[in-house]
Amino acid sequence: MDLGMSRAPSGIFLLASGLIVSAMLCGQSRKADDLAAGKVLVMQRDAPDPLFAESVILLIHYDSDGVVGLMLNQKSNIPLSEIREISGTKKRFEPAYAGGPVEVEAITGLIRAASAPLDAVPVTADIYAVQSKKGLEAGLKRSKGPSDFRIYLGYCGWEIPQLKHEISLGSWYIFDHGERYIFDAEPNRLWKRLIDRTEGQFARGPSLNTADPAELIWGFRSLSPK
Repeated sequence: MDLGMSRAPSGIFLLASGLIVSAMLCGQSRKADDLAAGKVLVMQRDAPDPLFAESVILLIHYDSDGVVGLMLNQKSNIPLSEIREISGTKKRFEPAYAGGPVEVEAITGLIRAASAPLDAVPVTADIYAVQSKKGLEAGLKRSKGPSDFRIYLGYCGWEIPQLKHEISLGSWYIFDHGERYIFDAEPNRLWKRLIDRTEGQFARGPSLNTADPAELIWGFRSLSPK
C-alpha cells in the first residue's frame, strides 16, 4: 500500500475546503461597484458619524434617484402594539426597529414571503419591503411573528455619489445575501459578528500545525478514499 498516495487526497480536500469556507465566511467587499439593493452595509469600527456607529444596514432601494437603507440591529423601545396607525398590531409585543435618522415617523415593513405581498417591493431573495398602510396590515395578517415580519421606524438615505464616497473612505463593508441577516435572532450582536468576519476573526478549521493529525481530517472523512 502506498501510504503517501492514500493520504494525499485528504490534504487536497482540506486545503480546498478551507479556501471555500474562508470565502463563504468573508463574503464582503469594499468596492462601490458592488452596491445594490439587497446588499448589507456594515460600519467600520471607528465610525466617523456616531449616528451610524456599529450599524448594519440593508439597502432596500438603490437607483439613480437615491439609496434607501434600514438599520437591522437597532431595536427601539416602541412595541408594535403601540403603533396604532396600523391594524393588527394589538397582540404584537416585539419592538419596532429604528430604521434610521431620516423621517423617523415613516414606517417600513420587511417581509419574508414565498410570493409578493400586497404593495410590496422585492428586495432580495424572498424578502420584500412594504410601506403602504394596506400592505403593512396585509403583512401583519400573514405573519407568524418577528421571524418573518419586522417593522422599522425611519430610514437611512444617500445620494449614490455620497455613499460611494463613504465607501472609498473605508467607512463601510458590503456584504452579500442580505436575506441572511434581516431576521437574525440576536440583532444586538449582529454588528460584532460581521465586523469580526472582516478582520478574519471568524470560526476557522483546525490549524495545519496541529499536533494531532486526526484533527486535520475529522471534517473531511467522507471525502477521503475508502
